Amino acid sequence: MTLLQTRKLLALLASGTLMLSSVVPALAQSSGVSATDTTSASAPSTKAEQKAQQKAQQKAQRKAARKAARAKNTAELKKLESNGYQPSENDSNYPQNLQNAEKKANAGQAASQ
Repeated sequence: MTLLQTRKLLALLASGTLMLSSVVPALAQSSGVSATDTTSASAPSTKAEQKAQQKAQQKAQRKAARKAARAKNTAELKKLESNGYQPSENDSNYPQNLQNAEKKANAGQAASQ
């Protein structure tokens, strides 16, 4: 066997090994356990998985709290704007305009109750 033939054979074996190594993990993932298996999804087996799941839940709670706070602030601003407050104006009567809009909004809210 010549040197050139040996190199070609080694290159062929190396490429075959790489192809097999990329297929094996894909086959290992389809071990017959479905993604909807509730026993493995609801009960993490290791402390690291439990910690990661707890961290994800806390992150989701913080995100929901931020979203609720943003919605509350937006609703309050819209209510003030509908009662005459214009935040984009560069007005020297800034606090008074805001207070007047708040009074109107509170008066309208009290009248509707």
